[in-house]
Amino acid sequence: MKFTDRLWDSVESIWNGYLEHPFVTGLGDGTLDQGKFQHWLKQDYVYLVEYSRLMAIGAEKSPDLKTMSMFSEMLHGTLFGEMELHRGYAAEFGILEEELLLTEASAVNTAYTSYMLNHAQRGDAAAVAACLLACAWSYNYIGRSLSDKYPEQENNPYKQWVETYSGEDFTSLNGTAMTLLNKLAEGKPERELALLEEIVVKTSLYEYMFWDMCENQEEWPIKVGL
Repeated sequence: MKFTDRLWDSVESIWNGYLEHPFVTGLGDGTLDQGKFQHWLKQDYVYLVEYSRLMAIGAEKSPDLKTMSMFSEMLHGTLFGEMELHRGYAAEFGILEEELLLTEASAVNTAYTSYMLNHAQRGDAAAVAACLLACAWSYNYIGRSLSDKYPEQENNPYKQWVETYSGEDFTSLNGTAMTLLNKLAEGKPERELALLEEIVVKTSLYEYMFWDMCENQEEWPIKVGL
């Protein structure tokens, strides 16, 4: 049994909740409010900057060249694949990349990325891989589920979103993330596996909170000028 099989048993109910979330269903059927999508676009872009830092930490902590190459493959795919989707949508909305980067991360976004970076800096390469997995795997899961449920995407303004996260390139990127964690989890004692599982479960919960944050267009509970 692969470690990711064990993880699936722990996150399945959370991820099925994503598929019922109004933001996610709105992406699939094209009814999502454009303002909400723009909020996701900006928040997810600054999230991906921090997410990319995780992969760089993973490469630095890698026990061998093959592992380093896998973290680097994910980093390249994120910087020049996934983030290109965001830049493309931003151009449609007349938003410059500089504007995306000036976005202040919301409270949920800050908590989520801080949680991952904390574990990545404290732990080994396996901890970094665990921090990365929920985002990659759940987006691929959502994309493929939406593609199956809503096969007619021609009139969906979020067609490219669905196609990106259900497509071969992102599926391959997710496959690398899964293979990486399975490889690094081999031979670890149960107490370490339990910690890795906890990281994946909690980042899955953060993913749900991120969808909520975008649906409600949340930033911080009190606006303070800095």
